[in-house]
Amino acid sequence: MSAQHEETPVPAPLPLRTIGDIRAALRSGHGFPGDRESFEADLQHALETSTETDLNAVAAVIVDYRGRIRLYQDPEFDIAVQDGIDLTARLKQENKDR
Repeated sequence: MSAQHEETPVPAPLPLRTIGDIRAALRSGHGFPGDRESFEADLQHALETSTETDLNAVAAVIVDYRGRIRLYQDPEFDIAVQDGIDLTARLKQENKDR
């Protein structure tokens, strides 16, 4: 890991214990583009298809979006995405050169 990466400040994790916390984080711009709207749609769908004794689908939506917000906050995530893009471009170029 380079010194540049080590100096990148790590943001304090957002409190994401409740649906309200997740909504607030998404309203504040945390998460990926479209997540705010998708969260509401996915949550609504999960609520409509769940029974009163089985809310596993609702919990899965909450866990999924909490994870997305955490990923979006992680400064190493952008680096990993860029590394993946660079690798893909390099492999495509190597394939063309054959």
